[in-house]
Amino acid sequence: MTKQAIYPSLTSKRVLVTGGGSGIGAGLVRAFARQGAEVHYFDIADEESRALQATLKDSVVPPRFHHCDLTDLDALKAALGAIGPLDVLVNNAANDDRHSLEAVTPAYWDERMNVNLRHLLFCSQAVVPAMRSRGGGAIINLGSISWHLGMSNLVLYETAKAGIEGMTRALARELGVHGIRVCCVVPGNVRTPRQQKWYPGNGETDIVAQQCLKERLEPEHVAGLVLFLASDDGRMCTGHEYWIDAGWR
Repeated sequence: MTKQAIYPSLTSKRVLVTGGGSGIGAGLVRAFARQGAEVHYFDIADEESRALQATLKDSVVPPRFHHCDLTDLDALKAALGAIGPLDVLVNNAANDDRHSLEAVTPAYWDERMNVNLRHLLFCSQAVVPAMRSRGGGAIINLGSISWHLGMSNLVLYETAKAGIEGMTRALARELGVHGIRVCCVVPGNVRTPRQQKWYPGNGETDIVAQQCLKERLEPEHVAGLVLFLASDDGRMCTGHEYWIDAGWR
């Protein structure tokens, strides 16, 4: 049985996880709550998000769900203002709907970039002034192994995820002088209900066969890396991608 680290530096820190209602995001919310952090999470999936909140109601600091459509920048600004200054921002929200090149229209391009890329920039922009005034903070962006592998039927998703890595490096350079760290976590194929939809039948067996480690990645594995990067133990980590893929590449 594995033992998970507790980071005293995360106790009482104010953390926001976007897309925190399910999947990897829910794993992140649970992990930060276990650290005694003040966790807030945005999502548009109300039922799943409220169910998660109910399961964590006995935490030292119960996490708080905020319904927020990240593609609505006015709503995003209002929701961030209601939470107050953040110590840690985890830009996790994304959607990996499959699509062919022929099906892409200008409107669909804009919608996919808004869902998978644009909000990371504007969330980061919004939290920086308070982080700067408080002497620092951590912004952790979630990338994806998909564009490194060149997977099919994901051209817009992969374009956005590649952009996140470029954004991470640019922001780390610009914000480092203020003590703000910006990192990108690149997960492999993580077992969530959504991913199991894309990999029916023997799909999961095929994934494990391609990994060096013969165990399925779970949200808690990704959360372990994110916790380290958000904590003082990761205080000299910035401007890079950190992989957690069980050697699947």
